Amino acid sequence: MKSRLFYFVALGVCSFTLVAGAADWPQWRGPDRNGISKETELLQSWPKDGPKLLWQVKDAGEGYSTPAVKGDRLYILGNKGMEEEYLQARDIKDGRILWTTRLGKVGPNQMANYPGCRSTPTVDGDLVYALGSDGDLVCVKAADGIETWRKSLRNDFAGEPGFWAYAESPLIDGDVLVCTPGGKEATLIALNKKNGAVIWKTQLPEGEKAAYASVIIIEFGGLKHYVQFLAKGVVGVDAKSGKFLWRYDKTAEGNLGNIPTPVADGGYVYSSTSKGGGGLVKLNVLKDGVMAEQVYHSLVKLPNAIGGAIVHDHFLYGTNNVGLMCVEFTTGKQIWQEEGRSAGAVCYADGRLYVHLENGDMVLAAATPEAYRELGRFTPPDLPERPLPMVKAWTYPVVANGRLYVRDLGILWCYDVKGVK
Repeated sequence: MKSRLFYFVALGVCSFTLVAGAADWPQWRGPDRNGISKETELLQSWPKDGPKLLWQVKDAGEGYSTPAVKGDRLYILGNKGMEEEYLQARDIKDGRILWTTRLGKVGPNQMANYPGCRSTPTVDGDLVYALGSDGDLVCVKAADGIETWRKSLRNDFAGEPGFWAYAESPLIDGDVLVCTPGGKEATLIALNKKNGAVIWKTQLPEGEKAAYASVIIIEFGGLKHYVQFLAKGVVGVDAKSGKFLWRYDKTAEGNLGNIPTPVADGGYVYSSTSKGGGGLVKLNVLKDGVMAEQVYHSLVKLPNAIGGAIVHDHFLYGTNNVGLMCVEFTTGKQIWQEEGRSAGAVCYADGRLYVHLENGDMVLAAATPEAYRELGRFTPPDLPERPLPMVKAWTYPVVANGRLYVRDLGILWCYDVKGVK
């Protein structure tokens, strides 16, 4: 079932903006999938009560989906119970729903029960791509939400998700869509983004299940690699063919939820999990392939929370259960550790780190190796009641077009973070 609300200008044309600006956030972790916004001229510190709240809505639905923002719209997933998971477009002026398209059912959880949507939509031109938690991969028109094609990772590719269903955000690279069904038949796949036709399948011998991270792109050794964190470790495959290139398993050891998307800089790739710790590998091109050589690994002294990490000016910023930290990227040397006693999800914009703590608070800190400098902290109003004590504020923050977007379960807030011009 679909509901659509159309807004027209005087000439009767849809007001949707199709041209992406440099400050858009059109996919998971931003324009380059690294948690870094291209925004400038933002507030360098926050007032005592936080930046100005422009609007909030309480009908975002259940789940943990982070919004994607392009032009005058944001796109986000939500769900209602276990039968209805959907993709929505909302007006960034006030958060009003413009259209809703059903994806499918909510994917079943097999252990501790945290059912709900997890994926971030990917906006590409006049199309939006979304992956539901039960493996429903859908392409819709950005203007009105009308479906153009769909696939089921479970049924079409014998996909095997992890214990907590699918959480990946699909990658668009040129004319190709890349995602991770998991399993022996098609561990990773590349599809034609226009019609969903299969371009290649990666059939890893281990046939391991999908985890909860999303694919990133790196260029190294004359090859384009698609890098993904699977159930048993991080792998790199050739972007043209899907051929397996390398893997690194240390950070997956003893861990069931491989959640943070890896981050890369040059020929280095960092991955982490709460129980497997953090680790950096250096890629080396050999005559017969690519080898991932471990540079460092630590169970506790590196960012390992599910809120991910970013690399800025050769330093790694992220959180562990103690708080925010700064680490020298290529050596693993800890530069400073903030003792806020809370993990969180991190993004970067205009020299600042935006941290959505698991208790629901937002923190602004300087992205500098000099020392931890907090520049603002606030609690969004009307925080939701949590269905279980262990359910945290896990959604990543987004900075786009002078605004900060924060979601916590069914509530979505929009703040003005533009600086004075």
